[in-house]
Parts: sequence; C-alpha cells; structure tokens
Amino acid sequence: MVGDVTEHAPDDLVLPPGGGKRVWLQGLGVRFLVRGEQTGGRFALVEHPMQPKALGAPLHTHEQEDEISYVVEGQVGVQIGEQVFVAEAGSLVRKPRCVPHALWNAGDGPARVLEIISPGGFERYFEEVATLFVAEGPPDPERVARLWQQYHIDMDLNSIPRLIEAHGLAGLPTDPSEGPGR
Repeated sequence: MVGDVTEHAPDDLVLPPGGGKRVWLQGLGVRFLVRGEQTGGRFALVEHPMQPKALGAPLHTHEQEDEISYVVEGQVGVQIGEQVFVAEAGSLVRKPRCVPHALWNAGDGPARVLEIISPGGFERYFEEVATLFVAEGPPDPERVARLWQQYHIDMDLNSIPRLIEAHGLAGLPTDPSEGPGR
C-alpha cells in the first residue's frame, strides 16, 4: 500500500505513539525521540514529562549545547541567566549554551516539553545519570561529578532550596520510584 509507513519505514524513521525509551530522574521524565546518532550528531530530540510542581533541573550551564524547549502541555517555569519566565503550552524557550538555566513545572497539573538539544549527544547524559538513581540511597557523588565533567555541565546544587522556595515546588522525592511510570 502506498504511504503505509508502518510497513516500509526503517525503525529509526518513524517512532510510533508511545514509542521510545523512557527514564525518570525523580520528577522529570525523559523520553528519547531522536538521538544524536540518528542525525550525525547535529541534534537530538527528547520529551520531558514533568510531575506537578516538580523541579526538573536546578541551575546548570552547558558548555557545548544549546537547548530549545517547546511547551506541549502545562506551565513550565524557567530561569535563564537572571530572568525568570513561566511558559504556557505553545511557548518556545531558547536556552543558549554557556548561560545558566533551570527548569520546573510551575503548575498544579502535569507538564510536557519537547526539547531539541544541539549538537546531539548530551541526551545520553539522562540515561547515564538515571542509572545512578536506581540504587538504594543517594547516588555516589564522585560518579555524578564524573558525569558532569564528561558532559561539560556545571551543576549548581545550591540553587535547589532557593528554587523550591521561590516557586512553591514540591521538592525532590527521596525515592526515585516516585516518578510517574515507575
């Protein structure tokens, strides 16, 4: 049948609804839609479902990647440099490399963001850091620090309490299994 992509398309050209590997980093989910390996390293595309009032990421700075986030559902708070915004569904947020930024669900319902990462490759960070949260207890700080170094990311963990308080966030679950889909 002409146009029947399910019969003729290679696996990496069409991702069916609900397809793609998923991991959870506490209140932030990651669904891998397009990996850097599929684009010659030019970009990657991930989906971030977020629990209500969850901190998705504390202030952090990428040395090598730009991120562009499209809010599909809910209200997403972002801090980019010193500026703070609440982006509604349909909004586009640009987070340039070398500029500190943070991300959280500003609403009482779920939020969902499509995120382009350019160049691709950083999406692997999410998989690697997720493995550190599956064990009992907190992740090994040395392993986490090595990942940050490997992916050229500067993470400001001291921003977490301030972001939680300033934006009325729920805080971080102590049990990573509290993430949706677990």
